[in-house]
Amino acid sequence: MQIALMIAVSLHLLTATFWAGTSVALARTNGAGAERLLRPQMGAAVLAVLSGAYLWSQLHRDLFERPEQVLAVGIICAFIAAGVQGAMVGSAIRKLSVRAIDEATARSLILLAQRIASGLLAVTIICMAAARYV
Repeated sequence: MQIALMIAVSLHLLTATFWAGTSVALARTNGAGAERLLRPQMGAAVLAVLSGAYLWSQLHRDLFERPEQVLAVGIICAFIAAGVQGAMVGSAIRKLSVRAIDEATARSLILLAQRIASGLLAVTIICMAAARYV
């Protein structure tokens, strides 16, 4: 069981770091490269959520004390971040590919989505780090 936890924690940290890091990078670069990164970002989000769910089931099952409440806030923020990215960035990329919107409008939507997601993922990271100490 210890090895499974180590693998799950590693997978969770690696995928969450990629997801948050690319979100911040895209927010800082006006969304340049968002078309190539959306699928990997969403894949990382799914793996981060699945590995996090496994960790919750092993480490926090049947508990909802202060640490779990703080983690729950982070989980909600992560879900909202994924939804914002999937909906706003995905929509902007699809519309841009069929020329339904111009490049500037698409970039502004992508930038807004990545900024929102970056903030939410920052809250998620803070919650994960703080949960142990509350």
